[in-house]
Amino acid sequence: MLQEIQFRQLQSDYIRRVNEVSLTHKRYLYDRINWDARLICIRGARGTGKTTMLLQYIKEHYPDLSKALYVSLDSFSFQLITLYDVAEYAYTHGIEALFVDEVHYMSSWGQMIKNVFDSFAGLKVVYTGSSVLQLDEAQADLSRRQTIYDLQGFSFREYLLFNGIYSHEAVSMEDVLLHHTALAGEIASSIKPLMHFNDYLKRGYYPFVLEAGQDYLSRLEHLMSLIIYYDIPRVDDISLPTLQKAQKLLMILATQVPLEPNISILCREIEATRDIVIKLLHLMEKAGLLMLVNKESNSYKTLSRPDKIYLNNGNQMYALTKTVNEGTLRETFFVNQLRQAHQVVLPVKGDYLIDGRYTFEVGGAGKTFDQIKGIADSYLALDEIEYGVGNTIPLYLFGFMY
Repeated sequence: MLQEIQFRQLQSDYIRRVNEVSLTHKRYLYDRINWDARLICIRGARGTGKTTMLLQYIKEHYPDLSKALYVSLDSFSFQLITLYDVAEYAYTHGIEALFVDEVHYMSSWGQMIKNVFDSFAGLKVVYTGSSVLQLDEAQADLSRRQTIYDLQGFSFREYLLFNGIYSHEAVSMEDVLLHHTALAGEIASSIKPLMHFNDYLKRGYYPFVLEAGQDYLSRLEHLMSLIIYYDIPRVDDISLPTLQKAQKLLMILATQVPLEPNISILCREIEATRDIVIKLLHLMEKAGLLMLVNKESNSYKTLSRPDKIYLNNGNQMYALTKTVNEGTLRETFFVNQLRQAHQVVLPVKGDYLIDGRYTFEVGGAGKTFDQIKGIADSYLALDEIEYGVGNTIPLYLFGFMY
């Protein structure tokens, strides 16, 4: 049973963290969440800012901090107490909302969240997990009870906003396609978008860039190791030697993506079976390390050989290799930004087919329509240009969609 002195320590830590958080800027997801729901799950890769969002919401909506409680399950305190103990104490002492961070640190967390939800009818529960992997596994028991949200890394728009460079509301893909000339003119009249875009591609996807300074890429490399050696084992019983193969596989892919994979070669290079390689690819995609894209005919297949492999974002490329191919970097950005809300597949002609309708070629300023000539709803998404005309669109504008 939770003792009062233990609760006071949790409460003291929580109040300190809330008081330290800034309300100046909020992530794109903040206003999309139905915070009135009684059970909310916010999931996403490590480093995307889930903790800050919880603390911001508490600070903004609970002026009386005694009516809410934030706890992080990576605290040493939870070696001696359970989440159920905390919820029971909170509920019986007038707390209305419990915010639980890093839920993946608790074994059988799904059952624990369900028990808390079912036992304390007047208590709102919001929880996060850095491991997208494990959260997926418990959805079956909680699906009828909870609302799930996914938090991505910074868009280019958010990078500009949070760094105090430029502020603009998010736009839809249709806005980009139809009104890109006016949108680009509005942006370019205030900043030099290409200069900032290059900075974003190198070191702008994860919110901790705001505090990491020159240590950003080394911290990102460490974060990727944590995902492999900590998050992935929690979704499956994977041995240390296999995890080491996963790390080697990631390093191989970093130098080759976008890769049309030859699974046999990858098997030889990491000394693993075909089933293990494919399993690791899909696990690393869920964990936010890779993006797997299929051809149109294969777009609904799961746990099969992907038709193309990318790292999740350009920052990872700079963290893992000294030689970054510009073409690969552009494609990685485009896929990363579009796949958050749209279906992205590989068409017969062109680089990408979006939502089964829009065909895109992605490249530098010299790219032409030759490869997609005659295809309806076809566009060029080009780097190195501030303005576009007609169906030629600046690549950076696709970073304003969330």
